[in-house]
Amino acid sequence: MSVIRPIARLISPLVNPVVFDFWAAHFTPALSWERPLAKVVAREVVARDTVTLILRPNRHVRQGLPGQHVNVTAAVEGVRLTRSYSPDWSSRRRLALTIKRVPEGRMSSWLTQRCRVGDVLEIGPAFGDMTPPDPAQPWLFLAAGSGITPLISLLRHAAEQRASTAPITLLYWARTRADLCFLNELGRLHERLPGFRLHTILTREASLLPHERAGRPDAALLAELVPALDGQLAYACGPAGFVGAVREGLAGKVASFSAEAFTPPALSPVTESQPVRVTLARSGRELTIPAGMALLPALEAAGERPAYGCRMGICNTCACGKLAGSTEDLLGGGINPEPVAALRLCVSRARGDISLDL
Repeated sequence: MSVIRPIARLISPLVNPVVFDFWAAHFTPALSWERPLAKVVAREVVARDTVTLILRPNRHVRQGLPGQHVNVTAAVEGVRLTRSYSPDWSSRRRLALTIKRVPEGRMSSWLTQRCRVGDVLEIGPAFGDMTPPDPAQPWLFLAAGSGITPLISLLRHAAEQRASTAPITLLYWARTRADLCFLNELGRLHERLPGFRLHTILTREASLLPHERAGRPDAALLAELVPALDGQLAYACGPAGFVGAVREGLAGKVASFSAEAFTPPALSPVTESQPVRVTLARSGRELTIPAGMALLPALEAAGERPAYGCRMGICNTCACGKLAGSTEDLLGGGINPEPVAALRLCVSRARGDISLDL
């Protein structure tokens, strides 16, 4: 590696990266001049509609922190698609992605059903603020469905580094027992993390085992399962409705609350009934979109193809400049009337006619 990099820098002015990648792919699929690629080297079904892919990254893939996300790009039926996933664990030589199939999700369906050993994926830089918390304070992790993936990464990191001496509690919601991931590993985790406690909550299971619970994430259930909420560092990951319910149930009761939702936030009603006009400054195109609709799907419905990644306001891939008009932040709920500002298309909607730097 120490020899390759100086040689690469020396000859880089003479190399066309696109041509290099084209010919390199005929010999070693994950070899590239500068693109971060990873080859699938193993595949395992770990729960219903859920698959773990083990990847071998090339030298351009940079290792992120436990709990972060990466954008994964693949060619699906001739179309390049990008979606955001949180690695279960990563190192310089291996990367693991656990993916649950989403109904009508083109990327998740391809990754879980058609992606095979030998396929190559493009891996973007790591992003996200859900990184290892202060090991001196008690941790409260709350996961729903595939929201377990960033949290299992944090738990594995803590176990490997023996980074936490304080109690760690995981509340893990799923529809049925068959939808639970990493259950055997979680059941043994107390051997490496003596203060670890696991509660599994199933919302659609016909009959429960003695250690299982049922119920939605409301304040009463949270207080019952975690009596000492004061001082907890709470991390939640799951659908937007789950994150909202947990946020409300823990409000004012924990030391801090961090959350990531992997579905778009629910849109509140707007009073405007007239469509809004969106001007795209670079192309000169003017569009009419429905009032109250998030900008990213509205632009896509109008035939535009803006860049995007996570579609949940975390990765900033869809960020662009706003040149005029007012927009609403669907995550924070605030309205920004500033004439020049940056916004994220996936979690913003127009509150009147606007102009975008697209």
